[in-house]
Amino acid sequence: MSELKEILLRIDRLESKEAIRSLCTDYAVACDLHDMPRLVDLFTEDAQFGSPNGKMVSNGRVAIREMFINTFQIRGPAYHWTHDVQITIDANHPDLATGLVHSHAETTPNGVVSIAAMKYHDQYRREAGVWRIAVREITFLYYVPFTEYGNALNQERRVLMGGELIPADYPEKLPAWQEYERLYRK
Repeated sequence: MSELKEILLRIDRLESKEAIRSLCTDYAVACDLHDMPRLVDLFTEDAQFGSPNGKMVSNGRVAIREMFINTFQIRGPAYHWTHDVQITIDANHPDLATGLVHSHAETTPNGVVSIAAMKYHDQYRREAGVWRIAVREITFLYYVPFTEYGNALNQERRVLMGGELIPADYPEKLPAWQEYERLYRK
């Protein structure tokens, strides 16, 4: 590969990573504004949205739109923000990438001020020069009413969805956590 071609590929990867970071921020902003056209446009037509707990699952842009319309029906003001965003561009397919987005949200489901910590496990695809979310899986460390936050992290059931406290998606279910517990917990 020529030096110029390698430089151009490196620039493309850097620009792609920045575009994907912006995509992640746009998602948070669109959720907070309940901006459905903006939110829906962030996903590919055949996008998949999922969660290990099965509470948020949709296939295709139209179904994702309906899922968010239903979600926003019970939620008033919210504030989402992203922290670390890890992005890997596929070395063999520069229009494909994966990512892990660390995030928090303050929300008001059914008028209850709540706080959440979550991670998004993503796959991205560039179509006609635009990066979009092709697959997004949301996982929760916790999602509880703010008044319950002080005790939440000490409980396995620390995700409140649909009026029911369910087990968190991580870290207890992760192999590295389980291995640590097995080897080192006294």
